[in-house]
Amino acid sequence: MPTTFTAAELAKFDGKDGRPTYVAFKGKVYDVSKSSLWGFGEHLDGHLAGKDLSGELPDAPHGDEVFSDFPAVGELK
Repeated sequence: MPTTFTAAELAKFDGKDGRPTYVAFKGKVYDVSKSSLWGFGEHLDGHLAGKDLSGELPDAPHGDEVFSDFPAVGELK
């Protein structure tokens, strides 16, 4: 597994068909696979795994502190 991800590499971790569920935020990639809120690679409000969510967080009902609950697995190029 890479420790530095391109957008194309991150997209492979979409949480579908048994693949891990990864998202990027502010340059870091997080494994959210164990979260019940990320079932089948989709968050409750329609955010999709395998993507950079940095631009989407302002619309979320929480701040970036939510990522402290998940392991960082690499960085997004």
